[in-house]
Amino acid sequence: MDKTAGGWINGFVGVLIFSGSLPATRVAVMDFDPAFLTVARAATAGILGLALLLIFRQKRPERRDLLSLAIVALGVVVGFPLLTALALKHITSAHSIIFVGLLPLATAIFGVIRGGDRPKPAFWLFSCLGSALVAGFAVTQGVAAAPLGDMLMLAAIILCGLGYAEGATLSRKLGGWQVISWALVLSLPVMLALTLITMPPSLEPVGKAAWIGLAYVSLFSMLIGFVFWYRGLAQGGIAAVGQLQLLQPFFGLGLAATLLHEPVSPAMIAVTAAVVLCVVGAKQYAR
Repeated sequence: MDKTAGGWINGFVGVLIFSGSLPATRVAVMDFDPAFLTVARAATAGILGLALLLIFRQKRPERRDLLSLAIVALGVVVGFPLLTALALKHITSAHSIIFVGLLPLATAIFGVIRGGDRPKPAFWLFSCLGSALVAGFAVTQGVAAAPLGDMLMLAAIILCGLGYAEGATLSRKLGGWQVISWALVLSLPVMLALTLITMPPSLEPVGKAAWIGLAYVSLFSMLIGFVFWYRGLAQGGIAAVGQLQLLQPFFGLGLAATLLHEPVSPAMIAVTAAVVLCVVGAKQYAR
């Protein structure tokens, strides 16, 4: 299979997995504190990542790789999960999913800064147009309703874009699943300690749905999704494959409407469709 085609396939699978993250987080924070959810999912995934590294006897990363792994951990292990969990205390998952439309632009910018990508000028035109559509929707629909939730989501997107680009660059050297596993292991001691500190006094009030949400974000959002995503970004290019994230709102809105029975307005659908058209244009000029 062509390397670029493999990158797009891996990237698509990663996006499909990540699409369930915000709805699952929304369910989980109904019974779990956002801080506990963040550290518990990272600790659980960290233990699984450590087991994988030991089973397959992976060589330890070099000392010069530690800074990159720390950036990955800051962006996708701690920053994005914590900020989105806090945001979902103020906004619905359907509304938060619209902000995912900003991720391709954030990832592309950090791909240029950290990964050496050099998209053509027309790429930035389409990417900025898609981002402008998302920002305009937030102004008309979200800022007036929950400004704190929107600001938290915006910060989450910036950190996530940094973590995606840094991890994709490093995965060219270490491998996709190895990067996320080492990043999780690097943060594991702190995450385990914080899990014990933030654990609720009693778990009896926690419903089945919240446990399922925690399991999903721990196993799929925190580990399995990155196995495909980082490999896809490394194979097909950070800026190019990163545009697949604009498909995530389609999948996420469907899950929010189907599983959580959250309202999905015509405006949400229209914005999502518009940004997906932008990715089609951006893809042509990503390299």
